[in-house]
Amino acid sequence: MSSNPFAKPSTLPYQLPPFAQVTDDLYAGAFAEAIAEHTAEIQAILASGEPTFENTLVAFEKSGQQLFRVMSVFYNKHSSDTNDTIDALDEEFSPKLTAHFDSITLNPEFFARIDALYQKRDSLTVNGLPLDEESLWLLERHHREFTLAGAALNEADREQLKSINEELSLLETRFGKNALNEQNDLGILVEDVAELDGLGESEIAICAAAAAERGEEGKYLIKMINYTGHPFMASLTNRALRQRIQENVMSKGLRGNENDNRATLVEIVKLRAKRAQLLGFKNHAAEQTFDKTAGTPENVHAMFKKLAPSANVNVRKEGQVLQQQIAKTGGNFELQSWDWDFYAEQVRLEQYAVDTGAMQPYFELERTLNHGVFFAAGKLFGLTFELRADLEGWHPESRVWEVKNTDGSPVGLYVGDFFTRDSKRGGAWMSSFIDQSHLLGNLPVVYNNMNVPKPAGNEPALLTLDEVKTLFHEFGHALHGLLSNVQYPHFSGTSVARDFVEFPSQVNEMWGLWPEVVNNYARHYKTGEALPHEWINNLERSLTFDQGHDTVALLAVGVIDMAWHELSVEEAEKLTAADVEAFEAKALAAYGLDYAPVPTRYRSTYCTHIFAGGYSAGYYGYFWSEVLDADTVEWFKSNGGFKLENGMRFRERLLSRGGSNEAMAMYRDFRGADADINFLLKRRGLI
Repeated sequence: MSSNPFAKPSTLPYQLPPFAQVTDDLYAGAFAEAIAEHTAEIQAILASGEPTFENTLVAFEKSGQQLFRVMSVFYNKHSSDTNDTIDALDEEFSPKLTAHFDSITLNPEFFARIDALYQKRDSLTVNGLPLDEESLWLLERHHREFTLAGAALNEADREQLKSINEELSLLETRFGKNALNEQNDLGILVEDVAELDGLGESEIAICAAAAAERGEEGKYLIKMINYTGHPFMASLTNRALRQRIQENVMSKGLRGNENDNRATLVEIVKLRAKRAQLLGFKNHAAEQTFDKTAGTPENVHAMFKKLAPSANVNVRKEGQVLQQQIAKTGGNFELQSWDWDFYAEQVRLEQYAVDTGAMQPYFELERTLNHGVFFAAGKLFGLTFELRADLEGWHPESRVWEVKNTDGSPVGLYVGDFFTRDSKRGGAWMSSFIDQSHLLGNLPVVYNNMNVPKPAGNEPALLTLDEVKTLFHEFGHALHGLLSNVQYPHFSGTSVARDFVEFPSQVNEMWGLWPEVVNNYARHYKTGEALPHEWINNLERSLTFDQGHDTVALLAVGVIDMAWHELSVEEAEKLTAADVEAFEAKALAAYGLDYAPVPTRYRSTYCTHIFAGGYSAGYYGYFWSEVLDADTVEWFKSNGGFKLENGMRFRERLLSRGGSNEAMAMYRDFRGADADINFLLKRRGLI
């Protein structure tokens, strides 16, 4: 296929994909060719004689490069700029790709080669020398991963497992598609601008532009988002409109239409339970935590039990304060979920003199990115960023930066796509087009996607405080990919345990309000005035404010996730689509999280993390990683804070190592000790 732009490595700098050459009609042929090539590479390994480290594991690490090139571009397209053609291709190729990878990981002949090497791992040599630490870890990881994938099962069980995996890939694809369709379908069209009282000029302009894009000139469209709630809820004075927004968000996937996700969700739960049983685990949660740093569901629940009691007490105290604020301002109604953010902002302003809405003009996207995010990375890790206008991203709104060390040596490329659109799934994320690897001679090409509302005309994009936090967070993931310094692609960047992967990104959030950083970027977009120091100090004082709410909303997702995935096959088989809402309610009540004014951050029917992504029985990882994060923040503060010496220690001992060693061993090497959960409890106001 001479027209296949994925057939060979890109000739662009750093092998950036040639997006200008990629059209939707090329993907089907490119996938077919890449799968065939990868299959041939695997067959060559199987035919290479007596297994050695080089002809088996090194060859395996080098295989599949064309397929990775196709997948990385296609799945970013599917997430950030999808259409009917891409959706159809996803439904066609997801099960084919699942079957392809199963044909490798469930191949007994291939596993026999890995197992033979594993059994004599202590005596293996390469060029007459024992395996180095990373090579030995590669062997251990592949052996464990193949075993956990089911490679050691008998033939009948392997075939059943393949069937389950293919069916799951279809269901998970359907779940994600339905969630996006619901998000777009539930947007609220407002005809009278008076109903938007409380919103700023830029926010109203964004709503007007969104309506115009859908052919509703002169009206205002409030787009829904993927999590429970909405940024506008803190400002809108129209209580009925706030209620409508909240109810629309929370109804996603529950409306009995073609996008209803309940039946799909239940089938996913049943199949995951069956797969876990087939692999020798009592449930999916036990299977998923086994190879993570948590180890068992019991350890996850032990953490939940340290968080939930204090969080429940705090959130109800917060609710009482908000109820008093309602009465104080003339309201005569009971606090509801659509009231929380609105009255919390009033209390925050009264108690701490913090008005997060007034801060938004100081957080202009371009300045926050260049003088905040990039500035912090430069000072901490010795990096420079140069916009490469000559390089194209996958969408006109995406941009490319070249990243170098301060000595001029190349690091990689960073691509950013920050604005929301109907064709982009909700949330924010990081991934890569090229993974760093000395074996392959590759430097990384990583990207971030966000969903910042696109400003109207030539107006600047002004970020909320939460969006500033998200930008620093997602760039923390990008740093994990950019600063990778490993031999094997299997360990590159964020290729770490799921309950460890959020740790570096959470650490990077701290720099958003660090004095030297915030003073460098937070400037009023019109006047150039710096964000007042008093506001920053007040914000720091208020950091434990409303933490009961935030902890409960986030903890609720982890609890629901574990509840679904701790079901046995027999228990799961009893479920029907009609049981979904009652099941959620029961799971929350078991932890005392059934407090109506604070719903879960994601309901099951639109939690793509769990049912269309990689966080099944793993959402707890946000808290698990935050224990490490809070402990690391304390280390930075105790060691002089924002300085190159500290950043380079974090870079060299942790970020650069990717997954090339056991996660907690890397953490102890950096920190010099195990993490202390008390720093997290203190941060969240729980002790």
